[in-house]
Amino acid sequence: MEAEDGAPVRNEDVPLQNQDLSFLQSSVTSFLSDYGWYLAFLCVGVYLLIQHLLKNRSTSNQSSSVSAVSQDPVSVVRRQEALEAARRRMQEEQDARALEFKEKQQRLEEEKRRQKIEMWESMKEGKSYKGNAKVAQNTEEATSSSSLKPKTDKKPLRNSGYSPLSGDGGGTCSWRPGRRGPSAGG
Repeated sequence: MEAEDGAPVRNEDVPLQNQDLSFLQSSVTSFLSDYGWYLAFLCVGVYLLIQHLLKNRSTSNQSSSVSAVSQDPVSVVRRQEALEAARRRMQEEQDARALEFKEKQQRLEEEKRRQKIEMWESMKEGKSYKGNAKVAQNTEEATSSSSLKPKTDKKPLRNSGYSPLSGDGGGTCSWRPGRRGPSAGG
């Protein structure tokens, strides 16, 4: 720096200015006005993070101390044996179901094979094999459907209070409205 007369200025000659902190007040005010909300949210986030970490730390300490004290070796061994027994039981049930399913599949395959043999023999003799297969299927379906569903006694519609205006009921005739939209002709 140079003085007004062109001579170099020494630091001791220059009087000190702003010896108080008033210059800092304007810069802090400017910073807070620009970034105040961000700073507030950051402080709240840090506070919540610290609280969360402290809570997790305290619960993990408590649970580890409680679990170490409450689990004696005898109860642990007993619990593991019970789990193993339950697993073994469930595996045996699953194996039994798988064996039953396999036997059922083998029976079905044997039945299909027998029907094919019957169809082949009837074709050799010159008979219609489709009729025999349909009869066999119809008898199987009749036996299975009769055992599954009880027959219901159907009464004529006139005796049951049938009204064509009610919309329910049935029959083979039913009215449906025509298509909407423009006609296809042109």
